[in-house]
Amino acid sequence: MATTSIALADLRHHAVARSLFAPTSLARALETLGFVQADPIRAPARAQDLTLRHRVEHYRAGDLERRYALLDIEEDVFVNYGFVTRAVQALMHPRAGVPFWSPARRRQVQALLAFIGERDAVHPRDVDDHFSHGTVTNYWGGSSNATTHLLDGMHYRGLLRVVRRQNGIRLYARQQHGARPAGVAARRRQIDALVDVVVNKYAPLPGASLSMVISRLRYAAPQWRGELREALRRARERLSHAHVDGTDWYWPTGEPLLRDGPDDTVRLLAPFDPVAWDRRRFEIFWGWAYRFEAYTPVARRKRGYYALPLLWRDQVIGWGNATAKEGGLDVSVGYVAGQPPRARAFRRELDAEIERLRAFLVAAPVEPT
Repeated sequence: MATTSIALADLRHHAVARSLFAPTSLARALETLGFVQADPIRAPARAQDLTLRHRVEHYRAGDLERRYALLDIEEDVFVNYGFVTRAVQALMHPRAGVPFWSPARRRQVQALLAFIGERDAVHPRDVDDHFSHGTVTNYWGGSSNATTHLLDGMHYRGLLRVVRRQNGIRLYARQQHGARPAGVAARRRQIDALVDVVVNKYAPLPGASLSMVISRLRYAAPQWRGELREALRRARERLSHAHVDGTDWYWPTGEPLLRDGPDDTVRLLAPFDPVAWDRRRFEIFWGWAYRFEAYTPVARRKRGYYALPLLWRDQVIGWGNATAKEGGLDVSVGYVAGQPPRARAFRRELDAEIERLRAFLVAAPVEPT
């Protein structure tokens, strides 16, 4: 469905307005997003919490983990690792097309499934104490606990689910998924539904980014890796789209562009916030390159260890680094232009955003069980 008479500013405003919807309940925000990327770094809070605080009323750091067992969500791999609704998870499973286990490893898996099946939830330490699996080399070349490595593999394959976390450690229980879609038409509908989830999360997307995010669905559904190119072709045909400044742009079918003027609001976004996640789109919209530098050597960092994109109205004009300290919060801000906007409202709104961030970091009271 082609759309004309659209400027880049219209797409930029729509991207911000549709993603930063009016704050709602945690359950409704998760349903709207479909997927929230997770990251273990706290600077000053985890990425999933920094993402949700803009979209959930009265949200406090750690609420997602505290309320996880009561929500209709699961930890799983989508285009990255994070939290998905159960409806989205059902589109990805049962998984196939992952590396085969050796006969010895399959025997370990069966023994582990029997062990876990006898318990409501299992901590990796309990498994390790029982089986003594030792260590393996991890992705970065260091040493990982073999039990954790095996549990991760079983979780990815859909044999286990994360029940909850205990001091940040995942506790597991057995999991069983439904049958694969029967027939070509049903399979394509399911793949297209996955495409719609990722488009809804990150739209509007330039054509190259649409191709990239659909290709990343190979992590969500490796069994359909070979069908993603055809899914991309179908997406280009059915999604709303426009050709703007030499680039094709795509967003959910039939969705009207939000054209109301941007609010006078300052927001410090998570590095993986949907507004900032697509670095290609970021540079097109705002004319500068944002980079996540937590794993960059200190001498090569330009913005800071965990620089938070600084959104003013519908413009990302700089970045902030926030450090939580006992009894306070230190925030330093940098600007692409070298100085802050002259608008008097900006200083007021920046102070308000820092106060919101400070309140968000205050530990929430423990809810009765």
